[in-house]
Amino acid sequence: MELFRKTVFVTGSTRGIGLAIAHKFAQLGANVVLNGRHVIPESLLETFSHYNGEVLAVSGDVSNEADSKRMIAEVAKILGSVDILVNNAGITNDKLMLKMTQEDFEKVLKVNLTGAFNMTQAVLKPMSKARSGAIINISSVVGLVGNVGQANYAASKAGLIGFSKSVAREVAGRGVRVNVVAPGFIESDMTEVIPDKLKDAMLAQIPMKRIGKPEEIAEVVAFLAKQEYLTGQVLAIDGGMTMQ
Repeated sequence: MELFRKTVFVTGSTRGIGLAIAHKFAQLGANVVLNGRHVIPESLLETFSHYNGEVLAVSGDVSNEADSKRMIAEVAKILGSVDILVNNAGITNDKLMLKMTQEDFEKVLKVNLTGAFNMTQAVLKPMSKARSGAIINISSVVGLVGNVGQANYAASKAGLIGFSKSVAREVAGRGVRVNVVAPGFIESDMTEVIPDKLKDAMLAQIPMKRIGKPEEIAEVVAFLAKQEYLTGQVLAIDGGMTMQ
């Protein structure tokens, strides 16, 4: 798929990996839709002003079905239908299983998994009608191998993989591709405050002995959006942490 002037909707794109993905698509000449739960500041929009494509800010909660449909409708009215959807929005609420409540569990699944369902369903009909489209879902290596204190997060990210493969099979014949990126240990606001001792322990599990960068995830997402004969795949971008 040629990305120039295609419309890309990136959920949860006001910071971190989501923001890096939005900038990458903008660099490639795409129209970019930024999304967050709250009003997106003008200062953030200005960081996209030097790109050739359009940039649009759409606030809303992906875990809410009505909000998801409204956001896609708003984009379609202004920029035309969404050509590429990146389901990046996600939250954590870490607790050991013995202390985790049902609310703790369901809250994470509602954003991370149901949110992807809501947004995918909102774009799938127009994509299928156009017989073209790409959906890239951001999972995590935690969804592949699990992690202590993250039963809810791991369940949501593992569920996202199964969800993606199922939808990929359903719509492959209609020209719509669905793939997954599973980031490992990536630079973020959270990793900056991790104590050095814990960070060293985490780095010891990574064969490449370094933390990944959000821009490296963005490169892979853009690659997946371009590929016309690649669907139903999971790419772990983790410095070799989960290699088999």
